[in-house]
Amino acid sequence: MSGAWPAVILIALGLVSPLGSAGSWFDWPGNLSVGLVALAAAIWCARRPPSDVVAGLIVTAAVAIGALGSLRLVATVGAVGPRAIGLWAYLGGLAFLAWRAMALLAASRSGSPMVNRLLALLVPLLFGVWLITVWQVLVVGLGVPPVLLPAPSAIAEVMAGSLATLAADFYQTIIKSVIPGWAIGCSAGFTVAVLVDRVPFLQRGLLPLGNFVSAIPIVGIAPIMVMWFGFDWHSKAAVVVIMTVFPMLVNTIAGLAASDAMERDLMRSYAASYVQTMVRLRLPSALPFIFNALKINSTLAMIGAIVAEFFGTPIVGMGFRISTEVGRMNIDLVWGTIVVAAVTGSLFYGLLALLERAVTFWHPSYRS
Repeated sequence: MSGAWPAVILIALGLVSPLGSAGSWFDWPGNLSVGLVALAAAIWCARRPPSDVVAGLIVTAAVAIGALGSLRLVATVGAVGPRAIGLWAYLGGLAFLAWRAMALLAASRSGSPMVNRLLALLVPLLFGVWLITVWQVLVVGLGVPPVLLPAPSAIAEVMAGSLATLAADFYQTIIKSVIPGWAIGCSAGFTVAVLVDRVPFLQRGLLPLGNFVSAIPIVGIAPIMVMWFGFDWHSKAAVVVIMTVFPMLVNTIAGLAASDAMERDLMRSYAASYVQTMVRLRLPSALPFIFNALKINSTLAMIGAIVAEFFGTPIVGMGFRISTEVGRMNIDLVWGTIVVAAVTGSLFYGLLALLERAVTFWHPSYRS
């Protein structure tokens, strides 16, 4: 029962230990009651080893209820400091119990494919929510200055009050720079890869040149693109194109070489032309490699566009917002912009992964 007995010990120790300037848990009956729920769940988990989905969900619910006690405490009394032994022991016990709950859910299997898919989504979601909870309690409880690390609640509050600004930055960076640059770069890389495959001497000439270009630091090439294409989105899209061409080129070449000699000999025995062999054999075999490049480029495009905006842009954009708000010490809005970029990149990657699953369902990695 990994994580159960340590959770029992730490939660019990936390509930009877002092809370520093906040007194003790007994001074806060509402918070104490949710702490006792977490303690009861930990004892049940330790004495009767659960092993199914329902048990994992029960323990998860107990962790969520127990976390409310620590969140309510720091929201009420603020910074309790490192001497609040009860809070930190209690939080450590909840961490062990959350570990156990997520392990249960990750190992659980159901006869319904829909339930299994929901469990696959639930575990990373719970892990992320737990990290945010710990972040909130540590920052507020220890009184960390907002200029060093703001609390998630403060970031959410600033984001809610700056929706128009964040939307304008999103449109400038993602819609006008990332998506066009990503599409052009991936298309160019794929086209060049097909030419390299068709004309062998290009492989000796273009691949070393592409490797050279991909090794150029983005902080060196971004100012040059700004001078060439101006301060608007065109220069940012150019940086994205340069960053995304080579990954697509290399992965497509590797994918086109994935079909073995026997398969190509079989196509030749059917008198298939180069185009027929390419369309019916080699491109389908290369699809996993191509999607791999598309997913890699989805993150590279975000990084390239945001960093390029540090070197010249209109008074809008994610990179511009980060650089200017850091100078103003408005770190909450900086983190809000980072959150928007991270969520956008994750959704972009996830959509490509879903498309890959739909197109390459026949691949061995997707067979159950």
